[in-house]
Amino acid sequence: MENVVPPSSSANNGDVPVVVAPGRLPAFWDQRAIFVANLLGLFFGNEEETRMLADEVGEVESYGGRMIPILDLLYGGSGSNLLVLEREPDASLCRYFEEVAGLSLPDRVILPHRDYVAMGEALANGVEAEHEIIEALASHGAPWLDGYVTDETLAALAGQVGKTTVSSFEGSHGGNNKRELHRFLESAGLPVVTTELAADKGEVAAALERLAKAGFSAGVIKAAIGASGIGLIKVPSLADCRAIVEDLPEHFFFEGACLVQGWLQPGEMGVTAIRSPSVQVFLDEKSVVLYDLTEQILSQSSVHEGNEAPPPYLPNRPALEPELMRQAGEAGRWLHRQGYRGTGSVDFLVVDYENGSTEVFVCEINARVTGATYPSVLARRFMPEGAWLLRNLRFDQPLTGEALLAMLRRSGDLFVPGESEVGVLPVNFNFGPDGLIHKGQFLCLAHSPAGSHVLLELAELDLPCQPDRD
Repeated sequence: MENVVPPSSSANNGDVPVVVAPGRLPAFWDQRAIFVANLLGLFFGNEEETRMLADEVGEVESYGGRMIPILDLLYGGSGSNLLVLEREPDASLCRYFEEVAGLSLPDRVILPHRDYVAMGEALANGVEAEHEIIEALASHGAPWLDGYVTDETLAALAGQVGKTTVSSFEGSHGGNNKRELHRFLESAGLPVVTTELAADKGEVAAALERLAKAGFSAGVIKAAIGASGIGLIKVPSLADCRAIVEDLPEHFFFEGACLVQGWLQPGEMGVTAIRSPSVQVFLDEKSVVLYDLTEQILSQSSVHEGNEAPPPYLPNRPALEPELMRQAGEAGRWLHRQGYRGTGSVDFLVVDYENGSTEVFVCEINARVTGATYPSVLARRFMPEGAWLLRNLRFDQPLTGEALLAMLRRSGDLFVPGESEVGVLPVNFNFGPDGLIHKGQFLCLAHSPAGSHVLLELAELDLPCQPDRD
């Protein structure tokens, strides 16, 4: 049921209302847009973090294809949207979206990352960018230019082609800054994990020493801006961390002071369990909408590997969802004040203690189309009341998109609206150097969390998957 949370007494005058409507898609933008789907633009010029993301994720240039099935759902209005990709998507998957799933798709043009970087360098030097894509952007009827983040390149490019960015550079940059979010959480009296700020390696070492004296056995160092585990280093032993500090990359201080935090883990300091829910948000000029609640699937090093909704433990925790929504609303209002507009997520740590108590901490905000946005928008489009699970599957036998879809169809796994109530919806395919598909993102739609896991297991049996999920 939808309800509107009024601004709290501690909120600044002019704060927008928070609309809580889990399972219901917001009325997204009633305007068309050009979207630059460059995953390597996430770090606002921090090229070392960019390189690390490419090394970690692999096949990164084809990740922008995840925008193909959702762009027309996010940006409405008359006319067409334009999606700027780094490489051509799989034609058979696009046909599935249109002919089987019944989705409308945006127009598409290609802009390799190296060309985007070159354009940014020219614009930073006060010179107009020169590229064959410029005319396509300038002449397109959509008035808005958007991307995963609004970095300085995107903002300058918008000025050259006569478009307006959905978020300002300041709003996008500030909204993704973990250090500034932490300062807000403290000032608002919201729970925070034990945290210190460190401007150099010496301050990092001193902060880790103090965490050890406070009773933590492990810690974590976080750059002010990072994504998908990039810009984060776990310190597994505070008793032996000198080498980690000495080898700490300088890019951790690219945005100024980094965060040094105590690492909460079961078996220590009375902790019995830790969970990682995430609230999906949408911000327009008038409101902050909280439209889905998911559980993050994280690796041991906290790299994001997938999501599922609803979190399977929620039915037994009736007080948890209201608290998550309360804190997500306060964080969302802060994000709105930064000037950010669009989709995003508020990520949490939920910590259970042996005395029966629970603490809920806002962990970070991702002010962009996130890894949970794609599955959440698609799942709530097709199955508002159902459950969903998104995982990456890597193949030990690379194959074509046509062959992959045929395998799913023959096995009965493929989601076909009108024919099946549940099934596996392929969101995106990732190509290797040989032009074949090496990995993909797969959305399992079911009536229950257990059902979505069964669908994933069936897909793994029916496809040539590697034993470890990616």
